[in-house]
Amino acid sequence: MNLHIKLVLIVLLISSSVFSADYDWGKTGHRATGEIAESYLSKKTKKNIALLLKGHGLAFVSTYADDIKSDDRYRSYSPWHYVNFSFEKKYGEEKPSEFGDLVQGINKCIEVLKDEKSSIDDKEFYLKMLVHFVGDLHQPLHVGRGEDKGGNDVQVRWFKEGSNLHRVWDSDMIDYNGMSYTELSVNTDRLSKLQIKALQEGTVLDWVHESQELAKKVYASANVGEKLGYKYAYDHFPIVRSQLQKGGIRLAKILNEIFG
Repeated sequence: MNLHIKLVLIVLLISSSVFSADYDWGKTGHRATGEIAESYLSKKTKKNIALLLKGHGLAFVSTYADDIKSDDRYRSYSPWHYVNFSFEKKYGEEKPSEFGDLVQGINKCIEVLKDEKSSIDDKEFYLKMLVHFVGDLHQPLHVGRGEDKGGNDVQVRWFKEGSNLHRVWDSDMIDYNGMSYTELSVNTDRLSKLQIKALQEGTVLDWVHESQELAKKVYASANVGEKLGYKYAYDHFPIVRSQLQKGGIRLAKILNEIFG
């Protein structure tokens, strides 16, 4: 193999590792959120969703918005996976992105699903997107700082491997734990009806601001170049589990309001 080919392969490997960090919760996390939501759906909602998704469950479609990223026809939806605004301000106090963001994406999905004039194909598409975006909303670094791409540019070590803060929260901690999405979904914290009701209170914007407050703590949890491992997972994986559970419970609330 000549030197030129070797250099090209190295560049491709580096590029793929960088861009893969844009993914959110990883497939396991998103599927766990979808599976958790299923247990909080009303019978009517379950029936209507089953018809729309042709029998598939929320876990199955939860990764759809990531799966289509490689298709140029859906490139315009990429900015809907995150929202960045100053930590000192509330959403809307700065001009929202003209290309869309996570808040605009979720609102658009809800709007289409509530509109009786929407086609079946559109409803199916936006339902799949909604399942994913509500999961994204609860990954705190999807409401992180725009200047470091939500922690993607905060380079750290995960055990012996190179990583970044965003990826650690997306998938490194979840993968290290080794539980399947079904195991994660059935091993959630036991909550009372009052606790569930409290989690479902508020609006999408309230949940965005909550995630941003958590993002501030995530940024403070590690320094650039720091080696993260057992202690970091011990301290922070319970937060990951809690966010997956919150995402599922709140997704169910939205879906029950639309389809129930």
